Amino acid sequence: MKNIHKLKVYFSDTDAAGIVYYPNFYKWMDQATHELVEKMYIDPRVLRLEHNIILPLLETGCKHKSPLLDGDIVEVHSQVEEIQNKVITVKHEFFRNNQLVASGYEVRAWTLNKDGKLKAVPVPDEACEAFGHPVHSV
Repeated sequence: MKNIHKLKVYFSDTDAAGIVYYPNFYKWMDQATHELVEKMYIDPRVLRLEHNIILPLLETGCKHKSPLLDGDIVEVHSQVEEIQNKVITVKHEFFRNNQLVASGYEVRAWTLNKDGKLKAVPVPDEACEAFGHPVHSV
C-alpha cells in the first residue's frame, strides 16, 4: 500500500549553495501524505469539508543522505507505516534515479474539528483497512 509522488526540483527550491533547501522536504512529505490519503482512502478535502476530520502533524523528521539539485527528478515513496488508535505514522523515502537520497516520517493525529474545537478520535476501521493495517480491536 504505497504511493509514489513524483516531482521536479526547481531553482526556487534551492538555497545559496545550489542544493534543495531542507524545508522543501517537509513540504513534499506533506504533499505526498495528502496524495496517499486520497489514493488509498478519501480526498483529504472531502475528509475535512464533509466529515470535519483533519490530520495535523504531531511530529516529523527527515534524514538526508545526498543533496538534491536543480533539475533533479524525484520520487517520494510513501506509506502508512503504523496506526495506533488515533495516530497514523507515514514513512517517506526520496529517490533520485533509484538511489535513496533522504528518508523521513510524519506522525499525524486523526482529529475531529467540531465548532472550532479539535479532538483526536480513533482512526476508522475502513481507513485502517484502506491503508493495509488491521482494524482496531474492541
